[in-house]
This record gives sequence, structure tokens and C-alpha cells, in this order.
Amino acid sequence: MIPDLITAPIAVILRADFLYTMDITLTETAATRIHDYLSQQPDAVGLRLGVKRTGCSGWAYVVGLAENVADGDQVFEDRGIRIVVDQDSVDFVKGTRIDFIKDGLNELFRFDNPNVVDECGCGESFNV
Repeated sequence: MIPDLITAPIAVILRADFLYTMDITLTETAATRIHDYLSQQPDAVGLRLGVKRTGCSGWAYVVGLAENVADGDQVFEDRGIRIVVDQDSVDFVKGTRIDFIKDGLNELFRFDNPNVVDECGCGESFNV
């Protein structure tokens, strides 16, 4: 069983009729880790990234494996990884650099998001 990739962890965007370039990127370590998750789920089409309202500061990242691409989704690609972002989340995550950090026994995806203006003390949510 693959755990949720994170509740806290993308740069060409494909839409059915458009090709966008956005500066959402993955570090090599993040791409390697995501590739490991995807290789365990052959039916997954990529990584799904979004945001949801929650926490002290208002928003949290929602990350998992994308099983499909829905109407309105935008698909980014960086380092061979496809990242599916729902239309409502794109403005929250554009410009984000995603890294994967190992610190002792702890492992986590870290988001360097230029849109964030404030984070809660525990790091679980952010405000834009």
C-alpha cells in the first residue's frame, strides 16, 4: 500500500488544446521519490497536486497519485513526471519548487511556493 504522498510535496502544462510553460519544478530528489511511487501503481497517470481549505492559515497541499485527467485539469511535466493540477488550484501552486527531504528518520516533500504570504506555526497550512 502506498501512503499519501504528503499532506504538506511540477513544468510544461498540457491542456486539451493548449501548451503552457510554467515555472513549477521538481528537484531531482523529488522526481526520484515520485517516480518510485508511480512505478508501484502502473495505472497512475502521474502525480495529482491541489490545495484545500483547512488549518490555521487557510490552505493545505493535497497530493496523491492521479488516476485520470479530468476536464479542466492542467497537466505539467518536469523530469519525466506528469503532474495533474485541478483548475481551481493552479493559481495557488504556480511557481512552486517541490523538493524531497530526508532528515534522519523523517522524510517529507517540501514546497517552496512564492505565492505563500504566511504559514501556520506547525507548517500544515498556508495563506496566499
